[in-house]
Amino acid sequence: MKSSDNEIEIIFCDNHILVANKPCGLLTQPDEIGSDSLEAFAKAWVKREFKKPGNVFLHAIHRLDKPVSGLVLFARTSKALSRLNELSRLMGIQRTYVAEVEGILPQKVGKLDHYLIHGEHRALIGNKSDRDAKHARLYFQVKHFAEHSTFVDIDLETGRYHQIRAQFSAIGHPVVGDRRYGSRLGDGQSIHLHCAELQFSHPVTQEIQHFTSPAPFVSK
Repeated sequence: MKSSDNEIEIIFCDNHILVANKPCGLLTQPDEIGSDSLEAFAKAWVKREFKKPGNVFLHAIHRLDKPVSGLVLFARTSKALSRLNELSRLMGIQRTYVAEVEGILPQKVGKLDHYLIHGEHRALIGNKSDRDAKHARLYFQVKHFAEHSTFVDIDLETGRYHQIRAQFSAIGHPVVGDRRYGSRLGDGQSIHLHCAELQFSHPVTQEIQHFTSPAPFVSK
């Protein structure tokens, strides 16, 4: 299920869910000025593929930041949306990210804990006692080292705004290319963060669904 438009790939689609691969530089959902988005593209794809008249029901279960690439899960029915939102709330949707961060991480396996505050277009590091501060926790495992960077697999325990980007920046290892959080490497056009794996129970059949997508910045 591939399309050459904006290098977007529809990974999987049935009557209840759709999984798409978002390229960096594209919004997950439409904004107020009608910019291109993965959701709009996927709706157009469903409309063409199934020759559906009228509006297409399609809602993202999670979002990726515009400069981030990778797998995004959509619900195709209101029943699937309700069940997947509840599954997400219960942390039943496992998402594994691949990132290249600046510098050499001293630990091969680790956990990051911070309190984040949703600022103006960025996440700010706060304290537990700060108003609106929310706990953020992730786990990482080093895949390999490069000359000036480290490639890691990341699993989120919480899903905060800009969580991965803010937390690695806070320990002095921003994601490569992420100028907003202090990166000095990369081209500044994309950041080296990719949602590489999704696993969850199907909202109707309950069968385990597992999807993978290679990170574009990792050499094959």
